[in-house]
Amino acid sequence: MRICDLIKNQETYQADIGQTVLETVRAMVERNIGAVPVLHNGQLVGIFSERDLMKRVVAEGRDPRTTSLAEAMTDDPVTISLNEELGNCMSVMRRNNFRHLPVCHEGKLVAMVSLRDILLQDLTDKDDEVRMMRAYIHSVPEA
Repeated sequence: MRICDLIKNQETYQADIGQTVLETVRAMVERNIGAVPVLHNGQLVGIFSERDLMKRVVAEGRDPRTTSLAEAMTDDPVTISLNEELGNCMSVMRRNNFRHLPVCHEGKLVAMVSLRDILLQDLTDKDDEVRMMRAYIHSVPEA
């Protein structure tokens, strides 16, 4: 399965580089998401995650009401292609210790994929395999 199959109906919240950490975190909480892509003039320039919040805001004692995403985000994030296989995406995540990856097509952000999305899809696929195997086992006549 490819990333494009996983994200086809996904709506992606996008933050602007000038937004404050507080307004972004509120949007994340409201949508139950752990990371957001950060754009400047429509271009992906960073990613802001729960980890960034803890490391660059809370641990440094910054005020989330006045700290902008530009100060707290991870610059120049690794991205994945829309046509990438899920297994390759998981490898990139594992290698870089990421839980979220922006998905781009022709240089434009189209979605965010999370490790959770991939693992849930993998579980669904495995459940389908088990069902098919059980059906096969029960349909084979005994010798």
